[in-house]
This record gives sequence, structure tokens and C-alpha cells, in this order.
Amino acid sequence: MNKTNKGKKAVILGLVALLAIFTAACGKGDNASSKGGSETETITLNMMHPWTSPNVDNEVYKARIAEFEKQHPNIVIKQDGVPSAQYKTKLRTLAAGNNLPDINVVWPGADLDPLVDGNLLEPINDLMESWTSILPESALAGFNVDGKQYAVPTKQTFVDIIYYNKEMFAQIGYDTFPDTYDKFIDAVKKLKEAGITPISLGNKEQWPLQSSYISIIGDRFTGSDFLPAVLEKKAKFTDPEFVKALSVIDELTKLGAFNTDANNMDSVQGQDYFIQGKAAMHISSSTVDARVRINNDEGDKFGIALFPSVEGGKGEPAKSAGVVQYGIAIKSGLNEKKRAAAEEFLKFFVSEDLYKELIRNGVVVPAKVDVPEDASKYLKEMLELTGNGTAPVFDSVIPTQVVDVLQNGLQALTVKHGTPEELAKEVQEAFDNMN
Repeated sequence: MNKTNKGKKAVILGLVALLAIFTAACGKGDNASSKGGSETETITLNMMHPWTSPNVDNEVYKARIAEFEKQHPNIVIKQDGVPSAQYKTKLRTLAAGNNLPDINVVWPGADLDPLVDGNLLEPINDLMESWTSILPESALAGFNVDGKQYAVPTKQTFVDIIYYNKEMFAQIGYDTFPDTYDKFIDAVKKLKEAGITPISLGNKEQWPLQSSYISIIGDRFTGSDFLPAVLEKKAKFTDPEFVKALSVIDELTKLGAFNTDANNMDSVQGQDYFIQGKAAMHISSSTVDARVRINNDEGDKFGIALFPSVEGGKGEPAKSAGVVQYGIAIKSGLNEKKRAAAEEFLKFFVSEDLYKELIRNGVVVPAKVDVPEDASKYLKEMLELTGNGTAPVFDSVIPTQVVDVLQNGLQALTVKHGTPEELAKEVQEAFDNMN
């Protein structure tokens, strides 16, 4: 073969090789594009939640999110953790600007209504077969508006549990917790005389006095029909029974029942103050039982009780103030891929496994699931204490704007500013101005 033919052959072979490389490259590009469109594309979902404190349920929730991401590597949950005291305010602000995250933790009743009215949440009726067998209608009702389900709850919270130091109470002659308000006040006075702070309070975030105290103290005086009657304008916050409930905070303040730095201490610090033996009582949610007793080597020295009966009160003294909490909701208007990813997360996150893990750690749940064999030994005691009827929680029924006025006023009472009568009037005016 002459040099000319050899040269032509080399050029042809080169072109063939180049064409093969180009074709292969195009083929790879098509495959990558195809896979990226439906299989390997990463979808990021923004989620806002209030799970920032060291409570055991918060750790369970965050571990559940991590497990979801592990099992769904193409879905990222970008978390925005907001302290509980600021969470509802931020949620309202974002809602007002139609800028909710893709997934939100929401509360039932008064907090849910404006989100639904603004068409900001996606109805999830089509997904309900995932929960109807384990969640009773009563647990779902607070997140259902006009037949549309907007969220599913993760836990049942009783906000009014009185944790008390058995040794300190025995020291003043009480082997059991006082069952009447008169005896309760007697115990407060005797604890003060013995040099013991009667009640540990961390009210810097303002919600404890409103939610954990007034929810149940108010119910003892007014009965459970009062708050719904206020919404229907058939009762008022200035009614004598509710004023008497506010007067309890005033009386406890004047007796020096609370630690002097109560308004500079947050709720977790208030728990620690009690756990460290610096006070005889702490009033908080059932979730706190994990810190007080379950995960505490000295847990056995602490008992649990409910606020005692009050003379002439209209409420049932065995009731505990409770609410289904932490509903998981999806923002409306997500594109098809994001909505599908959010629905997948919701079905995974709120599941029988989640409920069993919460129970295992002593958290009360609204679901009908078997109690694991390794569940906390204190869980049965908590279930017995809170299983005799449920009173409404103030801020789950009353609009947030009114709640804010009450919280500010209660904090003022603890520094001896204002009177219960004046506060009742302010709260009623705030409610009237909304309507």
C-alpha cells in the first residue's frame, strides 16, 4: 500500500473513532438526563418546627427526620428550628406573607383556623388511610375543618402536671399531695416557713403561666364549657369565676410561692431548678416527665399530681388540661414533585413506629398502639393520672392575639403590677376588638 492510501486509511479510522466517542458521549448525556429527571434529582423540603429544647420527644422527632433522609437519599429536609416561645409568632408572620415552609408543625383549633381560611395548607384526605386504623376521630378532629383534614398529630400533651418532691412534702407533714386548694395553700405556707421555695417557675417565655397554670386553674373554677362559651359570646373573661382563677396567680405571688427570678428563667431552667432540689413543685407538661423522672437517677423521689379541687368550682377536679399537639401539615401550592416528596415524608414520619418510640420514652400519644414492653415504668402512672377526662388548653382554644394579652398580664401580676380584675378586663377587650 502506498503512502497516500495509508494516509487516507488513517484519516478514515480517526474519523470513525471520533464519531464513536461523540456518540458514546451523547448516549451518556441522554442517560444522565433521563435519570436526573425522575430518579436521582435531589428535592429539598423546608421544614419549620419548635423542637429546640432538650425534651425527649424533640430528640425522637429529629432522629425520625434523620432516618427518613437516610432511607430517601434524594430528599433533603432542611430544618428551621424555632424556640417554642417564638414559633407561633413566626408561623403567623410567614403565613401573613404567604411564605410558609413546605412542611410545618401546627396546632389545632384557634391556631389552625387562620391558616385554613387563607388556603395556606394542603388537605390530606387522600392520605388518611395511613392513619385511620391507629388514630381515633377525637385525635384528628382538631385538625379537621369542614370535613377536610389538614394535619395529623404526633403526641397527646397534658400541660398541667404538678411534679412534686415527696421528701419535701413529707417534711411539712404531707405524705400525699393536697387534694383541695385550701390544703395546697397551707402546704405553700409551710414550705415557705421551712425555707423551701414552694414552686419552681420559668416564665421568661410567658406561656407557662397561661398554658400550664390558667388552663387548668380556670377549668377548676369555670368548668370546661367556659372557653367555648366565650368564643360564642355567651360568657366573658370578666365573669367572676374566671377572675377567681386569675386571683390564684395573684395570691401565690403575694405568698412568695415562686422563685424570685421566675421571669428571667426559661421553661427548661425552671425544670432544672426543680430537678436540682431547689423547689418543692414544678407545673409543666407530661412530656417533661422524661427529664424529671424517666431519665433521672433520682426520679423516684418525685411524684405527679393534678391541681386540686376548689371550693364552689364548676370544673371536674379529676380532669387534666390536654391537647393533641404537633400536627404535621403540608403547604398548599407545592409543585408535583415537592408535594409527592412531602406526602412521602408525612407518611413516614407520623407512623406507628414514631408513636411506639414516643411511648417507649414515656410520652403520651393519641394513637391506638400497643405499649412496648420496654416502655417507661412511669407511663402507666401518667396515663392513670390523665385518664379521667380532658379540660381544654387555653391557647389551643383562644386566638393568639388574646393569649398574648393574657400572658403579658399574668407576668405583670407576678411582679405585683395590676389586679386580676384589671387583667380580666384587658383580656376581654382584646377579644372584643378582634370581633
